[in-house]
Amino acid sequence: MRVAVLCGGRSAERAVSLQSGQAVQRALREAGYEPELIEPDGQMFSALGRGWFDVAFIALHGRGGEDGCVQGACELLGVPYTGSGVLASALCMDKVRCNRWLAGLGLAIPPFEELPELIEPGLLVERYGLPLVIKPIREGSTVGLTIARREDQIAAGWELARKHDRRVMVQRFVAGTEITTAVIATPEPQLLPMIEIRYQGPVYDYAAKYTSGGSQHIIPARIPGPARERAEESARTAFVGLGCEGLARVDAIVDGDGVPWLLEVNTVPGLTDLSLFPDAARAAGIAFPDLCDRLVRAALDRAQQ
Repeated sequence: MRVAVLCGGRSAERAVSLQSGQAVQRALREAGYEPELIEPDGQMFSALGRGWFDVAFIALHGRGGEDGCVQGACELLGVPYTGSGVLASALCMDKVRCNRWLAGLGLAIPPFEELPELIEPGLLVERYGLPLVIKPIREGSTVGLTIARREDQIAAGWELARKHDRRVMVQRFVAGTEITTAVIATPEPQLLPMIEIRYQGPVYDYAAKYTSGGSQHIIPARIPGPARERAEESARTAFVGLGCEGLARVDAIVDGDGVPWLLEVNTVPGLTDLSLFPDAARAAGIAFPDLCDRLVRAALDRAQQ
């Protein structure tokens, strides 16, 4: 069976997407498939449109690949594909609309607002306090993110976020234990072991995520039982409520009172050798080739329904 592993793209996460694609390609070969790396360009439309591949494995991170665009192209071309559909992908990529949806499901979301123009920093401090989180609305891997610990850092943080997206948001900072819950649905949702994320710097940034030794994944997360149960239920509710399929990773901060504050839902999480999702799968006894195989089979089954 021939699999088009879609990776690369033009987003800020291109380099990581290529690493994810290469890891998936190796795993699929081990699982008995014939995978080929394909960039999301004219070559992709030609290859998929001519029926050269039986299924597409989406390993594209960020805009153009994780936001429903490629999913829509696959739908139009009649090619089965892994992961969430068009609507769930688009919704999860837009942090403001996703947060509103999650809040409507009764989940804990740190107070936030979209900031089309920079207003008086002092007013933002009055509303949200310090530190203040400033980030692009449609980027991942903390690209363009600033944690402003002083009022005079807010304007520079807003300008940085604007370089990556014309839409910018601010959000209250929540102190606590940073966790992530990976979910695989092939087809029924299964929560993988929760991971606690530890890192050296002030923020779990791009370097900490994708540099060897930059972060530590602690499995299982060291949070009290009741907080763990609440975080797991929040992750399940978010995955199902947003209409996610295949796989996703739900990131959160658990505060001192055991409340899991949801940060975002990643519908195409990193699949590199250093990524969180493969670590969670291994902790559940699922080898990476088996994980990729399950995702491909789920994509084919969904296409037949």
